[in-house]
Amino acid sequence: MKLTFLGTGTSCGVPVIGCQCEVCQSQDPRDKRTRCSVLVETDQTRLLIDCGPDFRQQILPQPFRKIDGILITHSHYDHVGGMDDIRPYCQFGEINVYADPIAKQGMLQMLPYCFAENRYPGVPAIGLHEIHAHEPLTIGDLDIMPIEVMHGKLPILGYKIGPLTYITDMKTIADEELKYLEGTDVLVVNALRFTKPHHSHQLMDDAIAFARKVKARQTYIIHVCHDVGLHAQVNQQLPPDIQLAYDNQEILLRAH
Repeated sequence: MKLTFLGTGTSCGVPVIGCQCEVCQSQDPRDKRTRCSVLVETDQTRLLIDCGPDFRQQILPQPFRKIDGILITHSHYDHVGGMDDIRPYCQFGEINVYADPIAKQGMLQMLPYCFAENRYPGVPAIGLHEIHAHEPLTIGDLDIMPIEVMHGKLPILGYKIGPLTYITDMKTIADEELKYLEGTDVLVVNALRFTKPHHSHQLMDDAIAFARKVKARQTYIIHVCHDVGLHAQVNQQLPPDIQLAYDNQEILLRAH
């Protein structure tokens, strides 16, 4: 199984428009972060988790092959704003999109023309499926367990897919969820920055503490803003088993 980080930045991306900080002015490509999304692939199956407004830019360098499913964490714009750009993949057939009831309703409101009775010719062909935390699903040869995390006061979904657990935009998680994460080898989790608490996102110390609870072999940090610092310097400060991810990074995992 291969994991590709399409985007690792927070809602504004990095560089932030108009910002002159050293991170936003950095020439290191690892400091250029589009909005969060990943591809999870086997030889038989290809999943996309979230489809943000940078999707077109992110997917162009990738091989053009069928997307078997799109897993939605929540319907904030930085996570679903690129849904219209899946249109080219509809030549393989309707694209199945999976979301919890809150995110499903958000997508119906955001993309009404995709679900109208008389659709405009050429709109994306989307099969929108309602899913719930703790109710497993299988797409191709991948078994998926949705889990619930709290994005401030908003319940959203994370996903455990075989040895991979993917969580973004988490502020807190109930202890009862941890049993669903057993067997996690690679953890992907958000950390906005090191200091200055946020009402709906955890900070780096929170992410490190969570990684220690999960006991993953390797943890990759995503959904970071420019305040986190320069990629190279931050990774030198972090433990070797907890590192910042970067756009276009590829990770190979065992399938089961």
